[in-house]
Amino acid sequence: MTYQIVFLDIDGTILKPDHTYTPETKAAIAEVKAKGLHVFLATGRPIHEIAGLAEELDVDAFIGYNGAYAVYEGETLVNEPIESNKMTQILETAEAFDDELIMYTNGANYFTDPAHPSAQNFIDTFQLKHNAKWDPSRINDVLGATLMRTENPLHYEQQDPSLRLAPVTVNGISDSYDILRKEVNKGQAINKILKELDIPKEAAIAFGDGMNDKEMLQSVGAGFAMGNAHPELFQYCTHRTATVTDSGIRHGLQMLKVIE
Repeated sequence: MTYQIVFLDIDGTILKPDHTYTPETKAAIAEVKAKGLHVFLATGRPIHEIAGLAEELDVDAFIGYNGAYAVYEGETLVNEPIESNKMTQILETAEAFDDELIMYTNGANYFTDPAHPSAQNFIDTFQLKHNAKWDPSRINDVLGATLMRTENPLHYEQQDPSLRLAPVTVNGISDSYDILRKEVNKGQAINKILKELDIPKEAAIAFGDGMNDKEMLQSVGAGFAMGNAHPELFQYCTHRTATVTDSGIRHGLQMLKVIE
């Protein structure tokens, strides 16, 4: 198989628990690009928060907000904000349960309470820079959201079956969940990108470690779960590679003979 495109999750896939990457991981990405393959960063993070990493890795194509927004060569290929009525219901539920929320627009991260310890921990852990208190006038602009410090994650899914909560599996973060829409995810974004670029599914590769990567791994020909992946993710991958600390991206690409 001649592979044409690679999708890479960031946290736990490119970035180690200390938020750095191995030299081997960076070199593998450079080798793939040198061979002419498209490389996308595919993350739950907002795109405005990954500019530094993207520059270091020399990558300029992105899926952000867990699939709600995608950019290729400066062109927006996917733009799927959360419906305002759905976002309003999520906010009301969070208030009822005294949960904290972070909502991402195309440019800022809005917190229900930026001063709350859980919000500060989230900001520090992910090194978020563009932060503000929630502004209700942005209700139509929310591309993604994360629930922090909650004891009631299932209640959100029971209240709205179109939602799926995926645990944030990053060191230092607990009781936090990315709020996903079943019809908007990394996998759906990949389907649109492959169609736009006229690339068959079989020619696509993806690497991920979290349950927000489930659909992504199922939308490509070679879906790799990292060795450090959430245990439930392995049933959705076609391949299992080494951990992020052991440069799992490089090992996986070598398994496919994409790089030496």
